[in-house]
Amino acid sequence: MTTTLSRPATPVATTTSTEGSSLSFLRHVGALAKRSLIKTWRTPEALIDVTIQPVIFLLLFTYIFGGAIAGGSQATYLQFLLPGLLGQSIAMAGVALGQNLNADIEKGVFDRFRSLPIARSAPLVGAVVADFARYLILCVITLGVGYLMGFRVETSFLAAVAAVGLSIAFALCFCWISVFVGMIARTAGAVQGIMFLLVLPLSFGSNTFVQTDTMPGWLQAFVNVNPISHLVSTVRGLMVGGPVAENLWWTLGWMAVLLVVFVPLALRGYRRRA
Repeated sequence: MTTTLSRPATPVATTTSTEGSSLSFLRHVGALAKRSLIKTWRTPEALIDVTIQPVIFLLLFTYIFGGAIAGGSQATYLQFLLPGLLGQSIAMAGVALGQNLNADIEKGVFDRFRSLPIARSAPLVGAVVADFARYLILCVITLGVGYLMGFRVETSFLAAVAAVGLSIAFALCFCWISVFVGMIARTAGAVQGIMFLLVLPLSFGSNTFVQTDTMPGWLQAFVNVNPISHLVSTVRGLMVGGPVAENLWWTLGWMAVLLVVFVPLALRGYRRRA
């Protein structure tokens, strides 16, 4: 007579396996983020949207429109504009991410990723993590040029750091829209067209450039629910003073919504496309 004994799985083995899986995922994300950074470093022209474009916007709106908007005081308008432009520019900077991912799919790079023993979501998460460097560059350059033009933080250094951190965190959530579009669009050019169609109304239909109460009533209704308006109001409050709490909660809520909606959609699009 033969007796077969089954050995129950031990909790220790399960925990070790889970930790190993999590560490492997982080290692894969780090490796793919490094790949994206190297790719960006070798094509510096890909940084135009986070280096030259914000500076052009800052100079253009301050010196051409600032005097008319702020009653002749460009210095006053610069204090109002720069925190708003920081939020608006950082949202627009996510457009390039979807284009790059779409181009990688067309070149078969993601087919190679699928043949590797890595988590399916690692290529997308790695690309998003790498974009942190682009957003940080945008913030440093915008604030640096703004300082040379006369902008000054009126609150505190820590509040300004919090404003930059919140802007980058919002961008890392907002860019999942671009990742999703990059997964479903047929070409990189189509990604740019779709994203500008989505981002331009959000970025210019906000309180970035003028006060909300100067707009018609129907537009105010849109501006008041626009996530970029809440981000801009929070950043403006942290840098030059004003109410922060309510707009901060709205911003955090929008960040959660963006992640809950667009991360699953992007991963689903990736599974179908790659």
